[in-house]
Amino acid sequence: MPGLIGKKIGMTSVFSADGKNVPCTVIEVGPCVVTQVKTVETDGYEALQLGFEEQKEKHLTKPELGHFKKAGVAPKRHLAEFKGFTSDYKLGDSISVDFFTESDFVDIVGTSKGKGFQGVVKRHGFGGVGQATHGQHNRLRAPGSVGACSYPAKVFKGMRMAGQTGNKRVTVQNLQVVKVIPEHNLLMIKGSIPGSKGSIVLIEK
Repeated sequence: MPGLIGKKIGMTSVFSADGKNVPCTVIEVGPCVVTQVKTVETDGYEALQLGFEEQKEKHLTKPELGHFKKAGVAPKRHLAEFKGFTSDYKLGDSISVDFFTESDFVDIVGTSKGKGFQGVVKRHGFGGVGQATHGQHNRLRAPGSVGACSYPAKVFKGMRMAGQTGNKRVTVQNLQVVKVIPEHNLLMIKGSIPGSKGSIVLIEK
């Protein structure tokens, strides 16, 4: 799907035409520069590689510098590929937030907030076991039985247990674009999106 790279700014709310207060996430989108054009003849598929945010040359490797010099663009901090562009873009072309229009529906891909090592109640929504009375003092948020004793005497793979929570790639689908502010490269999207403030997200049509 065609799309652009953006950065999550924060949340706000706007009033709709019928007077409802709509919570929105503000994203700084682009301008994204075309750093590579992939074709069926050379790569086996068609796609555009886009770059977002300036980067100092001293922070890049020589292969990365050569990649940007071949494209004739300034070094970029973030790169991503998108398929399905209908317009013909060339190396160095810039795509801004005007690519989206109000009332569009988009998918947002981002990295969720990391929450560290968490128990099963927070990680998987377990209800806890047992009662709060009758002498139980440390079993309220325990996961309960995780495997059989006799046969099979093992814990099956995929058993929901405590562990690392968050900090994963998450896709939220069918979010509505509420407002486009081209003079500030901002996009206002209804609802919440994964990640903390300042995190990089992909906005796909």
